[in-house]
Amino acid sequence: MPTLDLYHGGESPVFAPSLVSPRAGRPLDFGSGFYTTTSLDQAKRWVGIRIRQNVYSKGCVSHYRCDPQLLMAQLKVLRFEGAKEEWFDFVMANRHDPDFSHDYDIVWGPVANDNVYETLTLFEDGIISKDEAIVRLKTYKLVDQILFHSEKALALLEFADATDCKS
Repeated sequence: MPTLDLYHGGESPVFAPSLVSPRAGRPLDFGSGFYTTTSLDQAKRWVGIRIRQNVYSKGCVSHYRCDPQLLMAQLKVLRFEGAKEEWFDFVMANRHDPDFSHDYDIVWGPVANDNVYETLTLFEDGIISKDEAIVRLKTYKLVDQILFHSEKALALLEFADATDCKS
């Protein structure tokens, strides 16, 4: 049976993931839930950033496994293949429309890095068009993020271990 390895960077190990709403003033790309990535390096980078920002005093990467066939067969999944217009519109709606909501169990797509945030800001400030923003976004090498947005989705995650804890 194939397994999908997923990682979550946080202040401490997360043995039992839960759905989390974004803190005030901190919009998230795909909305509320539990965020993971298939990239261990990305999870480590996230922990390092939060430590440097003094949000975390220490950090840890929690590792999970799940069956990708079950995810796709049993859940309502929205998957974005790259930074395309549909992804851009979805991220902007989550970040700026307080009434926006969705009913997907899983949302899977690119994670916005610092370059992406800069491009989104240029668009938001009216400096570049949506089409130009999308062209710029396609030039970035983006890792993925996978949002678990429902309890049904979280039930398919199996905690494996926690590593790379640092302070």
